[in-house]
Amino acid sequence: MALAQFAPAPVIVHGRFSELVTIASANGFDAADLILFDFGLSSTQIDDPERGFSFRADGPLDMRMDPGATLTAARIVNDSDAAEIERILRQYGDERWARRIAQFVVSRRPLRTTRDLAQAVEAAIPRAAWPRDINVATRTFQGLRIAVNDELGEIEAGLRAALSILKPGGRMATISFHSLEDRLVKSFFNVESKDCICPPQQPVCTCGHRATLRLVTRRPVRPSEAEVASNPRARSARLRVAERI
Repeated sequence: MALAQFAPAPVIVHGRFSELVTIASANGFDAADLILFDFGLSSTQIDDPERGFSFRADGPLDMRMDPGATLTAARIVNDSDAAEIERILRQYGDERWARRIAQFVVSRRPLRTTRDLAQAVEAAIPRAAWPRDINVATRTFQGLRIAVNDELGEIEAGLRAALSILKPGGRMATISFHSLEDRLVKSFFNVESKDCICPPQQPVCTCGHRATLRLVTRRPVRPSEAEVASNPRARSARLRVAERI
């Protein structure tokens, strides 16, 4: 959909989710009717080998969503110890072979390109254990990308920022593409839709928490078969919506 059809013209600003309040205030959106988060990776970024997001084409081990940031995937795999690399792959990539991959990565340093990393993963995981539905390096690349960009921290900060500038009756919508993102959004929405968040066994409420959101979607909305057929990268998308009380 072309932005040119909207009036007044959209304002496009480069920034992080955690900077939402500052960006909104600077552009006159202190009280918002709708905030939509798309937590997915741009197809333009994925398909550009120079950005280093994909194992499908050789490119530098970068993975920065913001080229102005300092942390790259190359710094993580070449400077971190095996324990830290294992933690990243296990926590953010849900990779059960995280320890073995980390050991192979360290033993093959320096790793310069996406192909170097993919080959380290391929060597680390026994061929019989390669997943059938995704590339063997998928979880490793996902884990490193999330760490490079602090994606979960940015999402959490963005959700809190959005809550602070939504008008009563305004809605917040999120599109997640993997379980870590969706779990974080689900937890945030559930907590903010309750009047009390004390432990269930506590007989009297002492938290003083009051609901700020009403759940519009109790379960995530998934793409239709027709949408997936026209855009295969949408197959894992999950939409959740909540309304400011």
